[in-house]
Amino acid sequence: MAKPYERPDKRKVNKKGATKGSGGNRRRGLAGKGPTPKADERVYHAKYKAKQYRDRKDQGRHERDEPDLVVGRNPVIECLHANVPSEQLIVAQGTGNDDRLSEAVAIAHSRNIPIREIQRHELDRMVGNSMHQGIGLQIQPYKYSNVFDLIASVNERGEKGMFVLLDNITDPRNLGAVIRSTAAFGGHGVIIPERRSAQVTGVAWRTSAGTAARLPVARETNMTRTVKEFQKNGYQVVGLDAGGEHTLDTYDGGTDNVVIVVGSEGKGISRLVRENCDVIMSVPMESWVESLNASVAAGVVLSEFARQRRVGK
Repeated sequence: MAKPYERPDKRKVNKKGATKGSGGNRRRGLAGKGPTPKADERVYHAKYKAKQYRDRKDQGRHERDEPDLVVGRNPVIECLHANVPSEQLIVAQGTGNDDRLSEAVAIAHSRNIPIREIQRHELDRMVGNSMHQGIGLQIQPYKYSNVFDLIASVNERGEKGMFVLLDNITDPRNLGAVIRSTAAFGGHGVIIPERRSAQVTGVAWRTSAGTAARLPVARETNMTRTVKEFQKNGYQVVGLDAGGEHTLDTYDGGTDNVVIVVGSEGKGISRLVRENCDVIMSVPMESWVESLNASVAAGVVLSEFARQRRVGK
């Protein structure tokens, strides 16, 4: 027994356990840990954060595919006159009656569109503000087509296809105007990107003057791949851009299967899409005018190609 004033023999006390061997720690350390996870699966990696951001953007995009609410008396009347597919007409309680409200209610009754009366604060919450004039029209989500269906539809009819592909167009009014021009000049459809692009909402519906109900609009993920798909099917892809090797006066390929690529007024056509176009063509105009609005440029080219097709018959 050790005396109270004596320290225990350190050689006899081992707090770390066995003095020999690692207890299997080294063997376990040498064991493989399996394949390295992908970069976008490692929470500390930049690609993981980028993937999370894309997923959030995609989730928001799918949420925006829900019914669109058009508010304001004039916009609602315009949508009803354009035969926009509608789910219900919403009227806030206590809204003052006038000719436009009476007309909207009468059209809704004639088309069996349900009329729902709600509290004004509820409509404020749905819109996010009080600038709705006490009336809203809930329209159905647009049913998009795809490029394969568009090409197959033209082939079945035995016609020469004419499509418009929009790149970097974010204004729904431009989209609606292009849809209207494409329908007016005998085009077969419009193609838009799935992301960072105007979609067929109430504003585009109104601008198209109802032609969006009859002209198919396809929504695709990759515009470069879409261009190549058209080329595989015998289409000439014509990009509209300043400084092209052709002008509308010198190009006579409008009678063939053709896709007209239109970029935004500011950015133009994106680089990869431009590089994959068969022809870059410009619209001749006065030198002091810098550029044309996207929908105007599309309309001018569609008109000329329609003329070539009429003459070629």
